[in-house]
Amino acid sequence: MQAGQAWGLAWTETGTPPATRGNHHPDAWLQVQYGGRTADYVAEIKTRLRPANLGLAIHQVGQCGPRGLLVADYVTPPMAEELQRQGVPFIDTAGNAYLPAPAFLIWVKGQRPAAEAEAQKPGGRAFTAAGLQVLFALLCEPAWIELPYRELAARAGVAHGTIGGVLAELPALGFAITVGKRRRLTHGDALLQQWIDAYIRTLRPKLVRQRYRAQALTWATADDAQAHQLLLGGEAAAAQLTGYLRPQTVTFYGEKPDARFLAEHRLLPDPDGNVELLGRFWNFPTEPAGLAPDVLIYADLMTLGDARATETANLLHERIIDRLK
Repeated sequence: MQAGQAWGLAWTETGTPPATRGNHHPDAWLQVQYGGRTADYVAEIKTRLRPANLGLAIHQVGQCGPRGLLVADYVTPPMAEELQRQGVPFIDTAGNAYLPAPAFLIWVKGQRPAAEAEAQKPGGRAFTAAGLQVLFALLCEPAWIELPYRELAARAGVAHGTIGGVLAELPALGFAITVGKRRRLTHGDALLQQWIDAYIRTLRPKLVRQRYRAQALTWATADDAQAHQLLLGGEAAAAQLTGYLRPQTVTFYGEKPDARFLAEHRLLPDPDGNVELLGRFWNFPTEPAGLAPDVLIYADLMTLGDARATETANLLHERIIDRLK
């Protein structure tokens, strides 16, 4: 992105900003001009923005600081409403924008793109469904990058042949280096954000097995999940780890629970229910017992896209990044 103009609003890329909060690297500095006035923004550029990854985009813009700006190919009216509600400035290529700058206020929604280009899938193996399983294992335990291929494949739940292709790509992508004879992950925060974006779009939809409706959610704990060979994720797991929010949804990972579990908690099948069951795709133990890995809990929160989930995700983010340093 170098420069652009729409409905009297012009913007110019003025450089690449330094790392901001949590060593986050924004995409560009933009100067926006309107009516003879200007405002500077730190831009986070997102293509293929969808409701499922809106929470991640909001989180990334938040890491850009008070002048953060989301730049997208297209923001639908419902997403625009949510961004405006959360006070997240944005512009898109269709002419929609929310810019509450001191110099001017712009709020446009409902503009349609002239022609929505077909989204291109990233090449290579690292961000395919199987590749995402390998990256997930490494994000949970970076030292595993040095495991024998067969052992890493077993933990990631993929075929042995997948490992070599994924690990071969990581140096070119900037996510791994070799020092002497030892491999290590690099730029862990950037890898985490790219993994979550791809996971939400590519792998997570394949994992959803069932949804249920429950009248109350206070019963959903790690102990309860473990007693039924399940792992607790999402808001309920984040609440146990941080004590920061009251869950409005519950996520479990594992096989379909037995009839006793469903009856005990009065769970009724409902495609729009507040309890979801997803398949478990990894083969390594988790701590604390009964909870899904924190990387997955973080990703679950990002799919929700609301302010309270994003705030809680920020707390988990620091914990994950400390491990990836």
